Amino acid sequence: MSPAIVWKCVPFHQLTLDQLYRLLQIRQEVFIVEQTCPYLDTDNKDQQALHFWAEQQGQIVGYTRLLPKGISYTDFASIGRVLTHASFRGTGLGKELMIRSIQETKKQFPSVGIKISAQSYLKRFYEELGFIKSSDEYLEDDIPHIEMILK
Repeated sequence: MSPAIVWKCVPFHQLTLDQLYRLLQIRQEVFIVEQTCPYLDTDNKDQQALHFWAEQQGQIVGYTRLLPKGISYTDFASIGRVLTHASFRGTGLGKELMIRSIQETKKQFPSVGIKISAQSYLKRFYEELGFIKSSDEYLEDDIPHIEMILK
């Protein structure tokens, strides 16, 4: 039996230095190194965000950044920086992470819709969670993306 996964949701100002370091580290591992995409990850949105993650034995294995209305989108809250550690892909953790992230976003930012910028190849994954495509495809950091809204 594998060790339990612990879920955490913390506003930026309550993150410990160790938590912040580990969150930024895994974001760099996945988005910059693994996807070979040099971009500026620290975009001045983290300070307004709720940081939501799953950890197992102190290792972050899944992460999302939950943003209130007006930060990424004028009329929508947003879920971004969605990632699952490579060793946990294919286990269902990514889907559970998104389901829990949607629930937490609705709880923290009630009466507001949710909009995401999804990598295009994940369109079906997000559609299975109730999102619908709301834009044409565009490049973000040289990766094809689409905007999607939770119905």
